[in-house]
Amino acid sequence: MLLYVVVYDIPCDKRRKKVSDLLEGYGVRVQYSVFECVLNQSKYEELRERLRKRVKLEEDSVRFYPLSGHTLGQVETWGVGPSVTDLPGSVVI
Repeated sequence: MLLYVVVYDIPCDKRRKKVSDLLEGYGVRVQYSVFECVLNQSKYEELRERLRKRVKLEEDSVRFYPLSGHTLGQVETWGVGPSVTDLPGSVVI
């Protein structure tokens, strides 16, 4: 599993609401248009596919930043808001 920081800039209120509602099912909102999502590869692909149906690439911008456990410890947070989402300590299969 990886932590993905998903950010977006969507000018249309209706599309922006659909994207934020979808992302709330996959992660934690840490800023207005920024989500942290802990996902395995199949959930990541599922999220990408579902988002692709909700955005207009000629008008909107969506970015996915993967953070591994190694780089997660280097993330700095300043000010108010939630702390960085932790990766799960172990996975039970």
